[in-house]
Amino acid sequence: MEDNSYLRMVNISKSFPGVKALSQVNLEVKRGEIHALLGENGAGKSTLLKILSGAYVKDEGDIYIDGKKVESMTPRLAEQLGISIIYQEFSSLPHLSVAENIFLGRQPTKKGGVINWKKCREDSMFLLKRVGLDIDPGIPVSSLSVAQQQMVEIAKALSREAQIIVMDEPTAPLTQKEIDNLFAVIRELKRQQVAVIYVSHRLAEIKEICDCITVLRDGCYVGKALVKDVEIKDMIRLMVGRELKDMYPKSKADIGEPVLEVEHLSTKDRLQDISLKVHRGEILGIAGLVGAGRTEFVRAVFGADPRTSGTIKIDGRQADIRCPGDAIARKISLVPEDRKKQGLVLMMNIKENTTLASLKKMTKWGRLNLRQEEEITEEYKEKLHIAAPGIYETVANLSGGNQQKVVLGKWLCADCSLLMIDEPTRGIDVGAKVEIYELMKELVERGMGILMISSEMPELIGVCDRIVVMHEGRISGELSRGSFSEETIMAYAAGQAV
Repeated sequence: MEDNSYLRMVNISKSFPGVKALSQVNLEVKRGEIHALLGENGAGKSTLLKILSGAYVKDEGDIYIDGKKVESMTPRLAEQLGISIIYQEFSSLPHLSVAENIFLGRQPTKKGGVINWKKCREDSMFLLKRVGLDIDPGIPVSSLSVAQQQMVEIAKALSREAQIIVMDEPTAPLTQKEIDNLFAVIRELKRQQVAVIYVSHRLAEIKEICDCITVLRDGCYVGKALVKDVEIKDMIRLMVGRELKDMYPKSKADIGEPVLEVEHLSTKDRLQDISLKVHRGEILGIAGLVGAGRTEFVRAVFGADPRTSGTIKIDGRQADIRCPGDAIARKISLVPEDRKKQGLVLMMNIKENTTLASLKKMTKWGRLNLRQEEEITEEYKEKLHIAAPGIYETVANLSGGNQQKVVLGKWLCADCSLLMIDEPTRGIDVGAKVEIYELMKELVERGMGILMISSEMPELIGVCDRIVVMHEGRISGELSRGSFSEETIMAYAAGQAV
């Protein structure tokens, strides 16, 4: 083993009742290396990392830290060995200050055990400076942006003298500028010989920031490679086990009459004079920077947020939409950006979530037809390829891709004519992404209209028939297929004339 290897996980296996989660998996990470751990949802990445953190106990295999074998990994031992994991859901307590969060449970003390708040503040400022964050460590974490909270998490890891930091989908909620700042911090960690295990479905980022990849598939070790030796298409092939010849399937739908017409829509705080149309058989994309008003627009159309002016027509008829119930009655659906908080009831099962918006059509004389509800859910589970033991599986237990399919199934069950979908593939693996794109293609070919918000430029360009771009609450530009370009979209998004 090379001297600069910090972590080796050798032939790791783990089973749960009825499931072999990991089988003979290997992972080796060197000091100062940015190492991507790749795999579709369900490939075993989370299980492997939970074994590394001591949250799960391995069934077989060996773990070596800095050349020494670890017989029994526990969360406390993992922390002592310099292993820190930053999950998508941050561990900070929002009502406490930045300094209190960084040193929670480990505050420096004076004689007699009294907390030395001055040293706590000074040490926090030093750590925040290491991650490029110029803020007062005395302010509450709740007042910080998501990107700033992420930097506090990294500072917290450094306060524990972390030698290896795991980052799980670190860029998912960030703007491009914030991503650039994060990458600068990661490169500085690399310079300081801290190793980073980077988990992301954004393969272009892997090419940009990582040195090496390890790929898992169906709980098995597929292989490792230097990033400079592989292309994105090679990563996809290793992850899914097959070639994905057409990442963005093209629709052959005939563009029909407008299903949605919005004229001069404004809201109190954000939107100003928005007018657009979505036709049957069309996928209309909305591009723009974070804060441009994209999410606010679809929420206003759906009746989730009030509008101060403007009209909405559905299939040519004026629609007075004041609440989501009005929108659903007119066959408008919304798949929100945060599917866990706004699109699903996590502790309910697949059946209950799928039929949530359409119980009325399964009810007669005040009684719900349970058999019909089961049959319809089974139909959509099969049609959408939802990977789950059965329709009574709790939605919280599903992968991100399968959760998104359940949200889509809910609106298909409700027979919607217009599907508005906000960040359709965020946090979803590449195989599930293609399945979502295929489903969208099938829906527009059946005459539905789709309005899609995405922050991923290749996705917008690959999937959409038209793209409108928003800037500071207004539409700043519109492009048709054939004239799409990332440069033009970004110029419109920045408010520049093209």
